[in-house]
Amino acid sequence: MAGNTLLFKSNYAVSSKIEPFYKGGKVQISHDEQYIFCTCGPKVNILQIDTGKIIHSIEQDDQEDITSFSLSPDDEVLVTASRALLLKQWDWKQEKCARSWRAIHNVPVASMTFDCTSTLLATGGCDGTIKLWDVVKQYCTHNLKGSSGVVHLVEFHPDISRLQLFSSSVDCGIRIWDLRTSKCICVLESHYSAVTALAFSPDGQTLISSGRDKICSVWDLKKKAVKRTVPVYEAVEGVVLLPGTSDYSQMGVKGEGLHFVTAGSKGVLRVWDSSSARCVFTQVLPDAPALKIEEGDLDPRSLMHLLPMPRSNRLATVTAEHNILIYQMPALTVQQQFVGYNDDVLDVKFLGKDDTHIVVATNSSQLKVFELATNSCQILYGHTDTILSIDVFRKGSMFASCAKDNSLRLWKMDLKSGHVRCVAQGSGHSNAVGSVACSRLKKAFLVSGSQDCTIKVWDLPDPLPDVGCEPVLMTARLTEKAHDKDVNSVTISPNDKLLASGSQDRTAKLWSLADMSLLGVFRGHSRGVWCVQFSPVDQVLATASADGSIKIWSIQDFSCLKTFEGHDASVLKIIFVSRGTQLVSSGSDGLVKLWTIKTNECVKTFDAHQDKVWALHGGSKDDLMVTGSADSTITLWKDVTEVELAEEQAKQEDQVLKQQELSNLLHEKKYLKALGIAISLDQPHTALRVIREIRQQEDGIQELEKTLLKLRQDQKASVLRYSVVWNTNSRSCLDAQAVLQVLLTHLSPEEILQYQGTRTHLEGLIPYTERHMQRISRLLQASMFLDYMWQKMRITGGIDSVNLDDDEMDTSPQSIFIIDKQPVEMTDNPVSRHQQEDEEEDLEDSEKTEELLDEDESVSTSKSARVNGMKPNGVNRVVDGGQVSSEESEDEDDVMEITAKSADSDPSKTANIRTQAA
Repeated sequence: MAGNTLLFKSNYAVSSKIEPFYKGGKVQISHDEQYIFCTCGPKVNILQIDTGKIIHSIEQDDQEDITSFSLSPDDEVLVTASRALLLKQWDWKQEKCARSWRAIHNVPVASMTFDCTSTLLATGGCDGTIKLWDVVKQYCTHNLKGSSGVVHLVEFHPDISRLQLFSSSVDCGIRIWDLRTSKCICVLESHYSAVTALAFSPDGQTLISSGRDKICSVWDLKKKAVKRTVPVYEAVEGVVLLPGTSDYSQMGVKGEGLHFVTAGSKGVLRVWDSSSARCVFTQVLPDAPALKIEEGDLDPRSLMHLLPMPRSNRLATVTAEHNILIYQMPALTVQQQFVGYNDDVLDVKFLGKDDTHIVVATNSSQLKVFELATNSCQILYGHTDTILSIDVFRKGSMFASCAKDNSLRLWKMDLKSGHVRCVAQGSGHSNAVGSVACSRLKKAFLVSGSQDCTIKVWDLPDPLPDVGCEPVLMTARLTEKAHDKDVNSVTISPNDKLLASGSQDRTAKLWSLADMSLLGVFRGHSRGVWCVQFSPVDQVLATASADGSIKIWSIQDFSCLKTFEGHDASVLKIIFVSRGTQLVSSGSDGLVKLWTIKTNECVKTFDAHQDKVWALHGGSKDDLMVTGSADSTITLWKDVTEVELAEEQAKQEDQVLKQQELSNLLHEKKYLKALGIAISLDQPHTALRVIREIRQQEDGIQELEKTLLKLRQDQKASVLRYSVVWNTNSRSCLDAQAVLQVLLTHLSPEEILQYQGTRTHLEGLIPYTERHMQRISRLLQASMFLDYMWQKMRITGGIDSVNLDDDEMDTSPQSIFIIDKQPVEMTDNPVSRHQQEDEEEDLEDSEKTEELLDEDESVSTSKSARVNGMKPNGVNRVVDGGQVSSEESEDEDDVMEITAKSADSDPSKTANIRTQAA
């Protein structure tokens, strides 16, 4: 039974994130084909292809956007150019800037590239100039002028012996520069629009250029003339030559001539024969309907970059939607897809038998299915407008989506391959469909809620078509006018008998799914209801509203049972966790909150997003949670309650064992190991206990010195940090000063300053140490005055007592003087008798003085040392025997004042006062 005990969740930890890593601009693949380099504002992100994780992020200190970058062919040097007109050379594996220098360009750098030796860097500026840099010797070698406008393309000829540089600017010509003479030797003119890419043949004699004028030109570099013009009939953004070493018959390549691949605005790859100017192969994309694109907007599926990966015989493309796709040749099958930027994440759900995937709806017409292990993404086409909501069937292999195109679709995942295909679709709403819900017990029906204020119930086709077949049409079985405004959310009860809906009209309603009859209305929210959820175990309904509150309702009498308030803005999504005993909510304030229903308590608030958290879903095993936000970030959370409890318990047990071991070590006088354990526990009080044990030994000073000097550097730093705390308390300041004396005596200032936070610690020692010195100075003055008074009492006591009147003397304290006059029959020798009387007098007065000191705690044992005729030898010896607080020093000042006044009036009266006090 103990194993079935319900454990309330207390904390979630971020397990992983899918964040934006590319928002447009240059993309480059390392020559070992393991990493993708891409720009994202002021950063260059480095994506590991195998895992899909961002392993490095090179960021500008000044937060200026990076305008261009280039990775050397040896994959060692990365150079970036920013809007601040700075060039920076990076050791990208360590994320460190090796050096930076002024770009000399008057305006930002638009393009850059390395030569094949990784020693020369060419930068093309927006000012029409090109500069060459020797990155080894660190100086500018060439300044090439003559281009008009922005130089957006620079490439070295692959044969370094030629020492030629090719460039293109807004005049649409391709300039060839001779680096020996720093002059332009030729301008290749064929294009009527911007030249986008250059590709050299293996022998370096042929050049292929592509442009947005929908043509590719094949150049003979010997004759500096066009051999052939290839009409491509689309704006071409990238061109790559096919190496002649592999069999590309699947791509239509039959001869041995030069073939090249183009990528452009139509979003497909094409293979061309350069000799005949014919297209021999066109890539077939998954069926996708025409999108609603406003005039002047770019097709999101168009290709912006085409990158070769010759080692693995692959190609990489970058789409206008910032997706990076890697194709395996010759079949051109998609091997991996990475989403650089998701835009607003509107909904996200776990998918797969063991929550291995997530399906994401973003501010686009495409669905994205991420494999969590590799972050590789499958993009699903079908809807023609923004997808608003997703819901998953219980087994996790089928899900439904709805969109602004007034339709909903049913998708099925092949569990073996992971591929997802649309198997059914339905339309019938007259406005955007904002919410969809799947049946819970069986895969039998769907429910949709729309902005046309209606709810529709859809029966699933039986049997469902196989993956790969044409999607079948669904028809609505029931339609009901449900609300006066947009239906924001619909959900189905665990037994498939009830339906709940939430609307912008501030109400939630309960329906019977059998005939869509209205059972009741939940009224109480002051603004629209964004989400409704049935409890998995209780007969209650939870609603989340734009008024910032969450309410729990009884579905028996429709009364409000509980209200949760804590979000500062609209609550957008809620889910039940911990078998219906807890809630998790997300809101427009970017926060995710965990609630315990029984106590109405917000257990934890999680802040991992910068914008509205639209999406929230729990895993099938109740140990995972995923959130999606308008900040384009998807966060995967893991329940760490049990882990934290186990760690806390293990930590407590470990501390108990270490405390026991510490006691044993102190008993065995193994101080070094004991102090090491106290430091490892990070317990200053325990460390102080060890220091005191050491100082109480006969050779305490030597033992303390020996122990402290044997500590490691980090342990010495910890002891120094503890000493700052000890020094603030008068009860432990002596121990702190003893430790400081050892450290400052035996360690050089340079070594001490290497400790973390040393400057702050030393500054914290100064004011309290000055206060302790002032207190010790007052103690020294007090002890010297007592010594003086005692000497005066001995000299004047016997003489003055004879002349004092009986009225002025108190009989009780006269014993000290009577002792001088009592006959002592110890020996017949008068000299010996006087010496013995003096010794007895010293002994008795010393005892009485010590009694006086015991009664007044403000006088330390250092005064006793003074009374016995001992002079203090230093600060430590003066206060070593006792502890002095600030309150004690105030009492000490009062005693000193009374004694001083008495001494000024009459020495004998002073003697009386002190004797009475004794």
